[in-house]
Amino acid sequence: MKVGLFFGSFNPVHVGHMIIANYMINHTDLDELWMVVSPQNPFKEKKSLAKDSDRLHLVNLAIGDSLQIRSSNIEFNLPQPSYTVDTLAFLKEKYPNKKFVLIMGGDNLLSLPKWKNYEYILEHHQVYVYNRPEYELGELHDHQNVKLFEAPLMHISASYIRKEIKNGKSIKYLVPDAVHDYLEKSTLYK
Repeated sequence: MKVGLFFGSFNPVHVGHMIIANYMINHTDLDELWMVVSPQNPFKEKKSLAKDSDRLHLVNLAIGDSLQIRSSNIEFNLPQPSYTVDTLAFLKEKYPNKKFVLIMGGDNLLSLPKWKNYEYILEHHQVYVYNRPEYELGELHDHQNVKLFEAPLMHISASYIRKEIKNGKSIKYLVPDAVHDYLEKSTLYK
C-alpha cells in the first residue's frame, strides 16, 4: 500500500490544504493520504501554534468521512522538534508493509537541502511535489524520486485565517464547513 504523507502545522487546516489532499489522492497512485499534524516544525516557532490536540481535531473535522484521507498524530510522541527523516524511520518500523511518499510544495523542495539527512530521504522515498508558481523548484526538481504535479492552488494561509479570526472577521469559505462551525463556537485563535 502506498501512503502519501502530507505534513503540516495545519494551524488551522483550510480549504487550500484539503484541495491539495483531494488532488493528490485522485491524481496520483496513492492508496491513502495521511495528513500528519506536526507538533513542531524545526523551522517555525512553537509559540504561534494552537495545541496539538486542537489542530488534530480540526483536521479530523475537515476530513469528515473520507475513506482515503486520514489524520495522523504520529509525531506527537516523537522527540521535538520533528525531523521528517526520524518520522519516516519510525513509520517504516511500525508499518513495514506500507510504502511512504512525501507530499510537499515546491517551496519545501527548494529548502529540502536544509533538512536533516535530506539525501537519505530522497534516496529511500518518493517525493510528490505540487508546484507553487511563486517559488523556484531548485536543483532537486529533476531527481529520479521527485515527481511534479500541477495541483490547483489557492492563495490562502493559516496565518491570514488566524488574523481574520482575531479581528472578528468571517472565515466562512476559507475553511471546511465543519471547521468553520467549530471555530465559530470556540475561543481558539481569538
